Amino acid sequence: MHREPADTVPQGPNQPCPSSTKSHVATTLLPAARQSLSDHAVGTDPPAERTGQRQRLSTEEATRWADSFDVLLSHKYGLAAFRAFLKTEFSEENLEFWLACEEFKKTRSAAKLASKAQRIFEEFIDVQAPREVNIDFQTRELTRRNMQEPSLSCFDQAQGKVHSLMEKDSYPRFLRSKIYTDLLSQTQRRLS
Repeated sequence: MHREPADTVPQGPNQPCPSSTKSHVATTLLPAARQSLSDHAVGTDPPAERTGQRQRLSTEEATRWADSFDVLLSHKYGLAAFRAFLKTEFSEENLEFWLACEEFKKTRSAAKLASKAQRIFEEFIDVQAPREVNIDFQTRELTRRNMQEPSLSCFDQAQGKVHSLMEKDSYPRFLRSKIYTDLLSQTQRRLS
């Protein structure tokens, strides 16, 4: 979803971006996003860097991101590029929620399940949540009812709606974005 920026001061990497004007975004956020991509998506892979090997994103890998949204989400550099793009649109909460749900589904401790579910609900689902995702009333209420007895599937409907929203709305714009096209050009230039 496209959301007007909130008037907040960033506190860390997952906090909203400063938001006075679009020119502020163009002058501060976009270069930072591109630098992040060149450091992380196109540069070296930290574990490989420690062993002295450099692993670079290939044009073939970056091109495959256009095959499907799930291909993009399954690739760590694709995920980093998509996150940088969503930050420029002030809608990174969608991806953060989807990732939080994926991590939540890996919870094996029944004792931690309820507290993790509550944190996700309060951060992304509850009305006026700090990083509230754009879901319909029925989905929000179903998720609220699911919180009475949290299970690994309690966010499935909300996560599905957010996935669908990103796939139909943000993903096509990402594929046309300067972030993605520059990244493709950068990988192609390295080949020549």
